[in-house]
Amino acid sequence: MGAGMARNLLRAGHRVAVYNRSREKAEALAIDGARVTETPSQACLGCEVAFTMLGDDASVAETVWSENGLARGLGRGAIHVSSTTISTALARRLAAEHARRGQRFLSAPVFGRPEAAEAQKLLIVTAGPEEIRVRCQLLFDALGRQTFVAGNEPWQANAVKLCGNFMIASLIESFGESFATLRKAGVVPRVFLDVMNALFASPLYANYGKMIATEQFEPAGFSLALGLKDVRLACAAADELAAPMPLASLLKDQFLAALAAGQADQDWCSMSRVAARNAGL
Repeated sequence: MGAGMARNLLRAGHRVAVYNRSREKAEALAIDGARVTETPSQACLGCEVAFTMLGDDASVAETVWSENGLARGLGRGAIHVSSTTISTALARRLAAEHARRGQRFLSAPVFGRPEAAEAQKLLIVTAGPEEIRVRCQLLFDALGRQTFVAGNEPWQANAVKLCGNFMIASLIESFGESFATLRKAGVVPRVFLDVMNALFASPLYANYGKMIATEQFEPAGFSLALGLKDVRLACAAADELAAPMPLASLLKDQFLAALAAGQADQDWCSMSRVAARNAGL
């Protein structure tokens, strides 16, 4: 995800310095004109905006607060844009830390798989002070096809992202249960998928439906382990707000069942295999 985003910033004419914990991944961007650095702090020196696109809360915290982390290198008034799917709690902690250091913070998680990042077709959900959002809009235009504003508090964008991923996980579970039932009924999955595509006309239904119908779970565009992480974070956000999400709790258990079956590194839509196994398929 981060590589595709960095390439689009370079294509738009921005000067980009990159850091990745696996250096070879960063070096692949040097061909496109990126400056490869040794630490997050080094990447942020002199920059106006620093994007983070990582796997989870722990990796973001390490990148920001480590001895050579982003917070040490980012100048006063410079902006940290977090595009990682993180907890609402961490987003609030990051906003407070950057304010304490005289820096600015914006949440801008994205919807889209790696191919969408490469094709500049991400949907970006941002939240934070208006003047920072306005300053970053040219960057968002280089990264995606549309930007949505969730509010003036950065964590609100993370709440939208978590609820959005909950909706996608619900779609995966619905397809899994439906395909399992129809297979036992002797109906070819493609027939049902064609009906659903005509009914909903949604690229999410078309893409995930095809992957589940044909069991195309590798290589993973978004791993099942990360899917479980996001559903857990959605449940945690709901707990903070005293907003019950009973379906999210069910999805968490389904992801756990898939994880226990050794599917952690498969695409998260492989959760559909749980419904198939439960149906004796």
